[in-house]
Amino acid sequence: MIDPDNAYEGLVDTDTHGQWAFGTSFDEPLAGVDTTVPDGVDVHALAVYCLMLGDDALISSQRLTEWCTRAPELEEEVALANIGLDLVGQARLLLARAAAADPSVVPRISDTSPVPDEDALAFFRDEPGFLNVRLVELDNGDFAESVVRLLVFTSWRLAALDRMRDSRDPVIAAVASKGVKEMTYHRDYAARWVVTLARGTDESRRRTDHAVSKVWPYVPELFEPADEEIALAKVAVAVDPRDVRAEFDAAIGLVFGAAGLDVPQVPGVGRVGGRAGRQGLHTEALSRILAEMQSVARAHPEGRW
Repeated sequence: MIDPDNAYEGLVDTDTHGQWAFGTSFDEPLAGVDTTVPDGVDVHALAVYCLMLGDDALISSQRLTEWCTRAPELEEEVALANIGLDLVGQARLLLARAAAADPSVVPRISDTSPVPDEDALAFFRDEPGFLNVRLVELDNGDFAESVVRLLVFTSWRLAALDRMRDSRDPVIAAVASKGVKEMTYHRDYAARWVVTLARGTDESRRRTDHAVSKVWPYVPELFEPADEEIALAKVAVAVDPRDVRAEFDAAIGLVFGAAGLDVPQVPGVGRVGGRAGRQGLHTEALSRILAEMQSVARAHPEGRW
């Protein structure tokens, strides 16, 4: 119990750490969870798939947190931060699952490093080792660009997570079951803002039109399956992204219809040598994200926090 006459008492409580929202230490993310790989599942493919899903969430979260102190209103700043926290939670579980499935994917720091596997994957992989789609790494731009990007991302991810609830992998199924609830809110938030901006002033409409034209070339990549996705979909672990295109189009159609927007008919961003985000080929924006996100961990790789 904090003394009501001393508002600062909790800030110096060195025993309980009650001043911190989440405490000063974390349990193992998969503690108590059965991490046995289902029969007939390639462990490396499973690890790579979890890295794909985890990286999508991690990089998207990093972009959303950049709105802290910059959002149009305090309420939107809190909303975007909360969405980012949900995605960090998904990323942590998925990266931990990747490490549990195939420890060889975890960067080696040292024999004495205190860094958990999921943190090593987040902070000590180089750019080509990240397997996120290129959509999530795009610069925030203005608020319209960010909410249009969020609408696209959440509509796609929600459709996929909904199917992943039936995954034979217990961790993926658990993440998906919780993630569906989170992503439903995320999509609704983005959809409401897209309609509001598109139906608002001439300037907000202009910015929304520009945002759609900037984001849409990155949509086709979302539905181009990697080899691991195809292989794992055949054994009922993963979702082939091609299977969720119709659901994505229907959701976007409803929002765009309410907003009075047209779905652009534009070519997708090309691959280089057959490679895109899932194969470790990224835009220049990702290198800037990683430089900021990883700087402290790389400067103090043996640090204990």
